[in-house]
Amino acid sequence: MEVVQKRRWYFMALVFLPFLKGVCADTPPEIETITIHLQEGMVLDCLCPWDGNLTMVSWTKEPESNSIAVFHPEFGVATTYHYRDRIEFLRTTPMDGSISMKNVTHQDIGVYHCSVQTFPQGPWIRNIEVEDLDEPPQEDKEDSVEAMQVDTYMTAELSSNLTLECKRGGNSTTVHQAVVEHMAPGQSWVIIGICKQVEGGVLIEDYGDRGQVNCQDNLDVILQLSPVLKEDGGYYRCSYSTDAGLQTNTFLVTVPKGGFSLSVFMMYVYLAIGTAGLILLTALLIVLLRRRKKNRREDSRDKLHTSYPPSWRQWWANEICGQVY
Repeated sequence: MEVVQKRRWYFMALVFLPFLKGVCADTPPEIETITIHLQEGMVLDCLCPWDGNLTMVSWTKEPESNSIAVFHPEFGVATTYHYRDRIEFLRTTPMDGSISMKNVTHQDIGVYHCSVQTFPQGPWIRNIEVEDLDEPPQEDKEDSVEAMQVDTYMTAELSSNLTLECKRGGNSTTVHQAVVEHMAPGQSWVIIGICKQVEGGVLIEDYGDRGQVNCQDNLDVILQLSPVLKEDGGYYRCSYSTDAGLQTNTFLVTVPKGGFSLSVFMMYVYLAIGTAGLILLTALLIVLLRRRKKNRREDSRDKLHTSYPPSWRQWWANEICGQVY
C-alpha cells in the first residue's frame, strides 16, 4: 500500500511540477553565457551550483543544435562520431557536467549548450562560446596581383604531379602556425590547409578538396597536387606566425592550357601499342584457323579418294598390258 501511495505522489508531482514552476516564476531564468578561447585540451565548464541528484548531462552545438555528447549516471557516456575519443567528462563533483576537448580544429569554434538535468530542482543550463585568438587570415582586400611579390615561379603540365615546398626564412624564431592559401586567377584567397603546433605534436587542418597538405615537425609545409588540373593555376602563399612576426612564401604556378604533355603522349602511345597488338593477335588467329581448316579439308579429300574402286583404264593396264602401278 505504501509503495502505491509513493507512485501516486510521484505521478502527481510530475504532472503539477511544470504548472507550479510557471506560477512561482514571474520571468524565465537567464541562461548564463561564458566565452573561452580555442586551444588544445580546452575545458568547457558546466558545474551545476546547487545540490541534488544529477540525472543526465547533454551537450549540443549551435546553430544546428546537434547533440555532441551525453552523460548518464547509469548508462555512461555517448558521443557522436565527429567527437568520438575527443571529449571527456571531467566529473570532479557529483553535479559536474564539464567536458574537456582534445585534437581541436577551427571547426570546433562556435556556441555550445550544456544542460544538466537534476532532481528535484530541474535543469541547469549554460552556454559557452568558443572563439579563436589565432583566426585564419581573411581575404586581404589591399592585395593586388601587380604588387604581389613572388618568391618562386613554377610551370605544371596538365595531368602531371606538382609538389610545393614552403620553407620559412631562418630558424631562430618559434613558429606557432602555418597557413596555406590559394588564389586562382580572378578570385580571392582561399585557405586550403593550416598546420599548428600543439602539445604532443603537429595538428593539420584540411580545408581544401584539391591537393594534400603535409606538415613537418618544424612546420615546413609540403603541398602535393596530383593530377594537376586547370583550376590549380594561380598564386599559392604560405604564411608563418612566429615570435618575430608574420613571414610569407609566395608561389606562382602556371598551368598551360594546351601544348605537348609527356604524360598524355605516353598514354596515347601505350594505347596505340595495345590496339596494334590486339589487331595483330586477331589476324594471326584467323590465319591459323583458316590453315587448320584447309588441312582438315585436304585430309578428308585424300581419305575419300582412296576408298573409290579402280577405273577401267587402270584395270586394262593391269590385266592386258601388265603395267604395274
